[in-house]
Amino acid sequence: MKPHDLESMSMDELWSLHEFVASVLARKISSEKARLDERLRQLDLHGVPHDVKKESRARRPYPQVLPKYRNPAEPSETWSGRGKRPRWLTAQLRSGKRLDDYLIQPPSNRAAAPRARQ
Repeated sequence: MKPHDLESMSMDELWSLHEFVASVLARKISSEKARLDERLRQLDLHGVPHDVKKESRARRPYPQVLPKYRNPAEPSETWSGRGKRPRWLTAQLRSGKRLDDYLIQPPSNRAAAPRARQ
């Protein structure tokens, strides 16, 4: 069919041609899909997932992060300094406190261990 043939066709003729082409394409797509599904069954891929998006990758292991800040009103509430600030800390900072006021003091190992003299 030549392009000038399409220009001479009426809207109804063009629409029926469109519907015909769409139905032929749908049949060909479904038959090709069936052929590919049959081919996959022949290859006997039992354990291989066909949908790559559904595969989940294992997250890499991260070391445990110790808490750096503690809520004095509720000592079980701690924050490591990573991620979003907890609500208790945000409220305290708004009231004028400083972040350093909530630092957890690490135990001082220097006083317990004798210094080596040179």
